[in-house]
Amino acid sequence: MELYSTDTKAHDESRQGEAFESTPMERHFDKFFYVESYGCAMNFADSEVVASILENNGYGSTRKVELADLILVNTCSVREKAEQTVRKRLTEFRKLKEAKPGTLVGILGCMAERLKSQLLEEEKLVDLVVGPDAYRTLPDLIAEAGTGQKAVNVILSREETYGDISPVRLDSNGISGFVSIMRGCNNMCSFCVVPFTRGRERSRDAFSIVAECRDLFEKGFKEITLLGQNVDSYYWNNPETNVSVTFAELLESVALISPVFRVRFSTSHPKDITDDVLHIMAKYANICKHIHLPVQSGSSRMLQLMNRTYTREWYLAKVARIREIMPDCSITADIIAGFCTETEEDHKQTISLMQIAQYDLSYMYFYSERPGTLAAKRYQDDIPELVKKRRLQEIVDAQWILSNESNKRDVGKTFEVLIEGNSKKNADEWMGRTSQSKVVVFPKGINNLKKGDYVHVTVSNFTKGTLLGALKNN
Repeated sequence: MELYSTDTKAHDESRQGEAFESTPMERHFDKFFYVESYGCAMNFADSEVVASILENNGYGSTRKVELADLILVNTCSVREKAEQTVRKRLTEFRKLKEAKPGTLVGILGCMAERLKSQLLEEEKLVDLVVGPDAYRTLPDLIAEAGTGQKAVNVILSREETYGDISPVRLDSNGISGFVSIMRGCNNMCSFCVVPFTRGRERSRDAFSIVAECRDLFEKGFKEITLLGQNVDSYYWNNPETNVSVTFAELLESVALISPVFRVRFSTSHPKDITDDVLHIMAKYANICKHIHLPVQSGSSRMLQLMNRTYTREWYLAKVARIREIMPDCSITADIIAGFCTETEEDHKQTISLMQIAQYDLSYMYFYSERPGTLAAKRYQDDIPELVKKRRLQEIVDAQWILSNESNKRDVGKTFEVLIEGNSKKNADEWMGRTSQSKVVVFPKGINNLKKGDYVHVTVSNFTKGTLLGALKNN
C-alpha cells in the first residue's frame, strides 16, 4: 500500500545532553534560544518541533548558551540519573540568568510533566514549564514568563501529534533524520513513567509522515528513523475514506520513496511486532535489518511483575521468528537488573535468555524506582543497590561476550555502508553504518567519496564497539 499526500507540501539509541547546532540564518533574528536535550530520540525530535515553533516566532538558535535569551532543557524521566543531570544543569543555567537579567530558563518534556510544581516553587530553577503536548503554546508562555509570572502548561492531549509542523533539523548531519509517527504509550509497564508523562497513544496522519519523509529525501537525506514509543502499534484511520493504515503498510510506503533511501524504526514492543512487518522488512533492501526489541528480563515471573504481557518462552519464539524470516537481522534489547523481588535465579534466567537470543548489543541498567509508576505504588524496591550493580555488571559482561562474537562473525564479510561523515578519531577515515546498525570505520584512500555515498566495505577487524574495514575492490 503506497500513500500519497493530498496536501501540497511535506509536514515536516540515546544521546545525553546534546546542544543543537545553529541553523543557517536565512533572516535576521533579534532573539536567540539554546536547547539542550536528554534521553530518547523522541526528545531530540521534539526539540526540532520546538525549534520550528520558535523560529516562526522570531527566535534563532545558538550553540552558545551565554548568547541565549531563552534557555530550554528537554528532559527525560525514565531514569533517576537523567533527572539528576538535568537538575545540575538547571542550577548552572540559573547562574547564567543572574549574570544576564531577562534571560528565561524553561524545562520541556517528561520531567516538566512530572515535577512541574517542585521545579517552579520549591527550587525556583525555571521560569516556564512545558509538557510534551503543549509546545504550540510556547510563544504565549514565553510572553507570560517575560512579565515575571511563572508560566506552565502540562496538559496532556489525546489528539496532539504536531503532524502539521515542519521540524527544523537543528543537529542534523544532512544524511540521517528522525520522523515521529506517533506519540504516547498505552503499555502500562509497571516500571515506566512514559504513559504518565507523554499520555495515551495516538498515531499521526500517514499522509503527513510519508510527505515529510519524501521531503527529507528530496533535500538530500539518505536515511530516516521512524520514531514512536511503540511503532508496531501504529494505526491510523483515514476519516475521509475510513481506510486504516497499519505500521507494516506505513513502512512499505516510506520504503517505496526510493530504493536508495534507507528506513529504520524504533522502538518495537515484542507483543506488537507482526509477521507483516517482518515480511515487509525482508522484501525491501532499503529497510534496515535491525530490530530493537526490549526484553527487560529473562524471567517470566519478573515479566509478569513488570506487566510486559509476554513470557520468556513467547519472547524467544518471537526472536526465532525474526531469525527465520530474516537470518541477517540484528536484534538489540533493553535489560533491567534488580527489579523488585528479583532473585538470583531470575537474574540467571536473564543472562541465559541473552545467550539464546544472541543480542548484537544491549542497553543495560539497574532498576531505578520512578515516583508515580505502578511499581512504585505496588512493590517495594527491595534489592540492595550493591546487588543491583553486581547483577548489572554480570549482564554487561555477558553482553560484551555476545557483542564480541557478533563482531567476530562479521570479519571477512562485505557490507553496504552509508557514509555519515569523518571518523571521530581520524579525519583520514570515513565512518558509516551497516543495515544492521553497526558502526564501520575505513580509510578514505584516494577515492572521490563524500558523505551520503553508499560503499561496500569488507570487515577485517573490530574494536569493542566498531567494525574496522576497507573499501572492497571492484
